[in-house]
Amino acid sequence: MSIESEIFKKSVPNFKKIKQYGFLKTADAYICEKIFMGGDFRAVIRINNTGTVSGTVYDTENNEEYLPLRYENPEGAFIGEVRELYSKILTDIKENCFSENYFAGSQTNRITELIFKVFGDNPVFPWKDDPSGVFKNPDTNKWYGIVMNIPYSKLGEKSSELVDVINLKLDKDKIPELVKRDGIYPAWHMNKIYWVSVTLDDSLSDDEIMLLIEESHSYSVKK
Repeated sequence: MSIESEIFKKSVPNFKKIKQYGFLKTADAYICEKIFMGGDFRAVIRINNTGTVSGTVYDTENNEEYLPLRYENPEGAFIGEVRELYSKILTDIKENCFSENYFAGSQTNRITELIFKVFGDNPVFPWKDDPSGVFKNPDTNKWYGIVMNIPYSKLGEKSSELVDVINLKLDKDKIPELVKRDGIYPAWHMNKIYWVSVTLDDSLSDDEIMLLIEESHSYSVKK
């Protein structure tokens, strides 16, 4: 993961604040330049129209990209200092021009907003240093959804790419048929008789997922 992707992974752009910060609008992006380390380096930060941030750091002496910044395992205090100061520039932009989502995935955040609109519940994060979020009914304290970021391989697929999933409790008699559909799997890390894992990668529409969430929520209400 790039430095930019790591820092902005849960961030949502505010384009009004981006312009106020000093970014200049071009045909397809907003661009800002920052000089740092006493003028030895120049960072060019680019935010495209969907809010994705990229950047290039140049050595001002020869006006060439400073490639050691991108080394996976950089050696030497100097490279570390350049990386640290560049990261501080990005962090300042994030704090002044972006707001933060609960999760990194776009469908995950859309579903989170829909759950709040329908049930009034925001996710809670009960495990330290674990980004998994739990939706629970405040009247009963029962869980009806757990969002996790796991490799597709945990679902039986060959890919090691990460994906957000939401685990849902459903009618056990329906589950054998449901798991035949794209985007629905036997639950990872939970009882597969009663729970499924639904990928939040647009394999299913938001409306389809919300119908499953509503059923799961029904199991969390007072009897």
